[in-house]
Amino acid sequence: MDKGKAVMGSGRRWAVDFTDNSTLPSSRDIPDPPGFSRASQDQEDSAVTKQKKDAEANWKAQKAWEVAQAPFKNLLMMGFMMWMAGNTVHLFSIGITFSALWQPIGALQGVGKVFEPYKDSKVDLLVPKLVFIALNLGGLALGIWKLNTLGLLPTHASDWVSSLPPAKEVEYSGGGVPLL
Repeated sequence: MDKGKAVMGSGRRWAVDFTDNSTLPSSRDIPDPPGFSRASQDQEDSAVTKQKKDAEANWKAQKAWEVAQAPFKNLLMMGFMMWMAGNTVHLFSIGITFSALWQPIGALQGVGKVFEPYKDSKVDLLVPKLVFIALNLGGLALGIWKLNTLGLLPTHASDWVSSLPPAKEVEYSGGGVPLL
């Protein structure tokens, strides 16, 4: 069959046969010029791809550290907002406090998903994950501290009085003789 002609009869209306059946010498049959080596070209390509992979691994490690340190900014913002809310129990302070508790809990539940784009055999994600977890635990501690300053944590004995049994009566007092 002639090169580039359509093949008829295979059930398809048009099909092209790209097999080279010509007797002309191809580029594979021509020897390389003096001083040229295909092996050196392959080594250069492998060196370039190795550099690209190393650069990508460095970029992933850098981005993983940025993600790991992001809760620190949130920690400062939440601390400022809690300070602005004051120490009295009202709707705004309670909302800020529960937001400060909920955000770290949600972040701690999704640690694996947060660092999934940065997984690589050359990138160690253990230390960034530990920093991420530690900063979120710090945010959780900040929220619990705010609950304590608002008086919403049961930390005093008077908070548990309703669950205590009544005290036994040790003394009885009575009056004297009735006058009537």
